[in-house]
Amino acid sequence: MKQDQEKRLENLYERYLNGDISRRNFIRYLSLAGVAAGLAGGPFSPFSRNAFAANSIRFDGWGGVVSEAFREHAFNPFTKATGIKVVDGEFGDMDTYLTRVKASFPPGGEFNLAHLSGVFDYARYVGLGYDVALDESKIPNLKYVMTAMMEPYRKITNGKLSAVPYDYGQTGIAYNTKYISKDKAEKMGASLLWDKDLNKKLGSWGDWRTNIWYAALHTGQNPNNITDLDAMWNALRQQVPMIKKYWGSGAELMSLLANEEIYATVAWSGRVAALQAQGHPIGFLSPHNCYSWQECIFVIKGTDLNVAQQLLNYMLEPKAAIAVAVGQKYPPSLDPTMVPMPDEVKRLPEFDPTGKLDGYLFADPAYWNGHQVEFAEKWDRIKAGG
Repeated sequence: MKQDQEKRLENLYERYLNGDISRRNFIRYLSLAGVAAGLAGGPFSPFSRNAFAANSIRFDGWGGVVSEAFREHAFNPFTKATGIKVVDGEFGDMDTYLTRVKASFPPGGEFNLAHLSGVFDYARYVGLGYDVALDESKIPNLKYVMTAMMEPYRKITNGKLSAVPYDYGQTGIAYNTKYISKDKAEKMGASLLWDKDLNKKLGSWGDWRTNIWYAALHTGQNPNNITDLDAMWNALRQQVPMIKKYWGSGAELMSLLANEEIYATVAWSGRVAALQAQGHPIGFLSPHNCYSWQECIFVIKGTDLNVAQQLLNYMLEPKAAIAVAVGQKYPPSLDPTMVPMPDEVKRLPEFDPTGKLDGYLFADPAYWNGHQVEFAEKWDRIKAGG
């Protein structure tokens, strides 16, 4: 009986490490198993200590070529070096992922590290109380990270960090050079996404922020301070019937462009670079005030900080960070004036050789988080034809 119970617990633990069951359900099953067996000590006690020890950590990211780069160049080598398994999950957008985090128990629950996009997401998680205070002495490779990328986070958390900046990029405009000339794209700028000649050959991401940002550019406004909301909303109403597809993931974006189902769309710079590397005739346009962003690895409250800090430091090691950058096609957060970058990184469309990110317009967290409910609800109605 005792051996059968231990065997069942071992199988359960293996399923948890493989990501087949969530941490929440694992804890629930483990507790029920303990109660059912009447085990307050004995073989259950050492198993419990082992089960809750730092043998794994979960990382949620953007999937596709991005997740492949993390897995190959960071997670698998880290596991080989430490024996700690990195269970990687995927998401398509930040709002849906946050809903999952909120629904876990306790809030955060089985979630540990997340590849968050934008300082506004960092601010959202901090506002919900999901942040931690990292011990930076345990992450010595932070010394290589651009100061310009760390400062926005420190301002939100009183000088501390609950995340480390990891990469940056732009959501610009991808266009098929077989059907759209470079001269036309550069002349039209953001308004290319409203070109009537491209009716039903346009795409966009379903994300409310991105669409509002580009509608602001199309109407000649600062996306971080939209003064004529009616003009912006009307522009989106005009555009919706012209859109063939609102894509939901980087993989879908790449498929739509590669198969020539769409000729122009808002697009993540790294996914465009990946298409270009595959030989597809895709150009990338960064219009004035292009939507620039930086991504961080956020540590969610309740995570084993010792393990998280080990993983973060490993990921910031220049060799690993540069390999991930080349793989996912986004420049690393490492300061290029301190860490020499290979040509594969220097050729990325959004790479900044100065390490200062001057001229990159990032979303203002106070503005966008302050309008989230209003803007998201209105966008959903317009997207649905309202």
